[in-house]
Amino acid sequence: MDSPRRSSPPPPRPLATLGLAYVAAFFLLYMLLLLSPTLWTVARLDAPGPEKQELARVAARDAARPRLPIAFVAALATTALGIRAGVLPGFRGRRR
Repeated sequence: MDSPRRSSPPPPRPLATLGLAYVAAFFLLYMLLLLSPTLWTVARLDAPGPEKQELARVAARDAARPRLPIAFVAALATTALGIRAGVLPGFRGRRR
């Protein structure tokens, strides 16, 4: 007699970790997009290397403060919509 085949359980899917990774990636992308005009303006200045680096650091810090909440909310919304639509790898086929 044949013994019944046992199917192995599906591998664990760390959905919370994957979701956090997507939020972090989208957050970095949105911050880069929101800060790029400021950094582009600093890059076009005629200043010596170390002075230009300091100007870029200060300009990015000052420009980032008011834009942090915008980027965070946009990252959360993009991740939520991507999960809901089933377009993010790791969340495909899981409609809620």
